[in-house]
Amino acid sequence: LSLYRKLEEGKDAAAHGKTGAGLRGIEIKDRTVGIIGTGAIGGYYGAKLSKAGFEVHFLLHSDYEYVADNGLTVDSCDGAFRLAAPAIYDDTRKMPQCDVVIVALKTTNNQLLPTLLTPLLKPDTIVLLIQNGIGVEAEAEKMMPGIQLAAGLAFICSAKVGPGHINHQFYGNI
Repeated sequence: LSLYRKLEEGKDAAAHGKTGAGLRGIEIKDRTVGIIGTGAIGGYYGAKLSKAGFEVHFLLHSDYEYVADNGLTVDSCDGAFRLAAPAIYDDTRKMPQCDVVIVALKTTNNQLLPTLLTPLLKPDTIVLLIQNGIGVEAEAEKMMPGIQLAAGLAFICSAKVGPGHINHQFYGNI
């Protein structure tokens, strides 16, 4: 199952009063998700999680002002939607610590990972890397020994078509 599906199943179980519905013993309704790299991949998955009711925090740079004024739009083959006021930040030091951090940066920016991730990490935070390249996990582990990493492969066709605007054409599994 994809991380999204696992979170969805936990959320559904929690909504029906089942205990232990969360991953690692945390109730799913209490999970926070950070998105580092709010583009075609990170923006899409983060927006889907936010739309499903999860607490999602997005790091933005060049799109920050636009998304603050206009929200985040996803045109999707599964149905278009807009997050009118997503939780956005221009600096990870302003973000809350998260239970799960999805890293969807281009690997050419991985030297920034220690600076970007450190403010977001709790002792049990899971960092999910969804990046192009082979061996990115080993490099991240070298930069931040002891970090709890998970590697993801996004089988998706999506593109960032403008500021705060993602076009999802097909697929979507992690």
